[in-house]
Amino acid sequence: MTVVLLISGSTRGASTNSAALRTVQAVAPDGVDARWYDGLADLPAFNPDDDGTGHPSVLALREQLSQADAVLFCTPEYAGTLPGSLKNLLDWTVGNADLYEKPTAWITVAAPGRGEGAAATLALVLGYVGADVEAGECPRLPVGRDDVGPDGLVTTAEFRGGAVEALNALVARVTS
Repeated sequence: MTVVLLISGSTRGASTNSAALRTVQAVAPDGVDARWYDGLADLPAFNPDDDGTGHPSVLALREQLSQADAVLFCTPEYAGTLPGSLKNLLDWTVGNADLYEKPTAWITVAAPGRGEGAAATLALVLGYVGADVEAGECPRLPVGRDDVGPDGLVTTAEFRGGAVEALNALVARVTS
């Protein structure tokens, strides 16, 4: 069983980024345990002096990352870059090398012409922390608010098919 940790960069309840990852979780093939990370809003602001002090939400993040064989992100773009809460999460991974050599990817759900700043910053930070990223396996699969059904999952066949392809490519890097 391959464990893939799903991390949304949004703290909004009706986020299309979160809907996208919940859909990935719902369509994950047999042999893939897609686990939802739900502690983004609980993380304290990163302070290098506090790294290793054992804040419960940081310990929970590190435990989930250690159990994961791979990580899949989906994030909105705020002010041309990553949301501060997601950058904060990534800052917490630097000192312990939580993402070092871990197969990692992201899905961009923003409309064409949007989201490039977040994707570029995510690539930069993931490179800095030594995550194993194949940029060609990080697809753009736009999701509009109307594409999310009442169950909170993305309904379009294009997204679902692309999400399964992205998940399979990520898992293939774990098992190769």
